Amino acid sequence: MANPNTTKEIENLAAQIADKVYLDIAKWRLRLDDAHLHVTLAEQLYPLLTESPAIEEAEVVKVLEGIPVNLGGGRRQLPLLELIPTSCQVDLIGTLEEFKREL
Repeated sequence: MANPNTTKEIENLAAQIADKVYLDIAKWRLRLDDAHLHVTLAEQLYPLLTESPAIEEAEVVKVLEGIPVNLGGGRRQLPLLELIPTSCQVDLIGTLEEFKREL
């Protein structure tokens, strides 16, 4: 069973990610919580916060590349990295650094 404190921290991280990061599709901004991707992203990023001394952009990019996003009812998949604007990636790293300081 998951540690309740860890679960709460991941939920808090997911909420902060949802506030900062969105998908940009044809100039339409889809929040990650609306796309049901914020918790998945938080779960995969959380170990970087607890196991690494610093947030490395390359590690964050690797996580974003590893999360597939279905398009067209699953007819096509793209990595989350390709659907998030660069400014959101910068905001995500800033959010992770701030969250790590508060742990």
